[in-house]
Amino acid sequence: MSSLYWHTTGTGDCDLVLLHGWGLNAEVWQNIVPRLSSQFRLHLVDLPGFGRSQGFGPLTLAEMVQQLLPQLPQRAVLMGWSLGGLVASQLALTHPDRVAALISVASSPCFTARDAWPGIKPETLQSFQQQLSTDFQRTVERFLALQTMGTEHARQDARQLKEVVLSQPMPSVEVLAGGLEILRQDDLRAALDDLNLPFLRIYGYLDGLVPRGIAQQLDTRWPSSSSVVMEKAAHAPFISHPEAFSQYIIDFYQSLAG
Repeated sequence: MSSLYWHTTGTGDCDLVLLHGWGLNAEVWQNIVPRLSSQFRLHLVDLPGFGRSQGFGPLTLAEMVQQLLPQLPQRAVLMGWSLGGLVASQLALTHPDRVAALISVASSPCFTARDAWPGIKPETLQSFQQQLSTDFQRTVERFLALQTMGTEHARQDARQLKEVVLSQPMPSVEVLAGGLEILRQDDLRAALDDLNLPFLRIYGYLDGLVPRGIAQQLDTRWPSSSSVVMEKAAHAPFISHPEAFSQYIIDFYQSLAG
């Protein structure tokens, strides 16, 4: 039986749906839940096949959106981190009437480097996919370590990410490989050119997976969106700098309200 883990908490009057990244689960947001729960109704979701959302095989972005839709509040603000940013973007593109605003965190409309577009080398993602079947745990640990590299408390932040992974059921190799395939293949740049929603993009200056140069390219390409590059953060700014990160989210929401 496939069922989606969806937990709602908080006393605010705005629905904020939080979508985690590859290999993780909704517990990754625990640093910011206390800071945001008075401003928002927070919806903590394990993406299909991840954490407590068991019983799913590998899904496409469109298929993930279909699984999220039945429980999605009307006119929610979507916040997606990394892979979750692609899921949130796809949802905003296909169901804009259900979305009040979009926030992407350390995410890219196209994770793979191509032409003049900065990103992860395709062979790096392919290598991770191949290693999953031979050394599952080490591959996940390597990917987590990449997410915090360069920050002031990199080892501590990586340990926290690892604890989040181990705190809930692990995704299957097939689900993890499917997630990497989305990161390797999907490109939402052209589709998002026409997005007509308030859109905040948050980046880490030290991010080794989503280069900070993307922020500037998209500032030019999507002038109606806004971006923040957090100077001492890497790929998980809500873990390394929860206070500052939460304030950006609150400020963005207040700018929407008026």
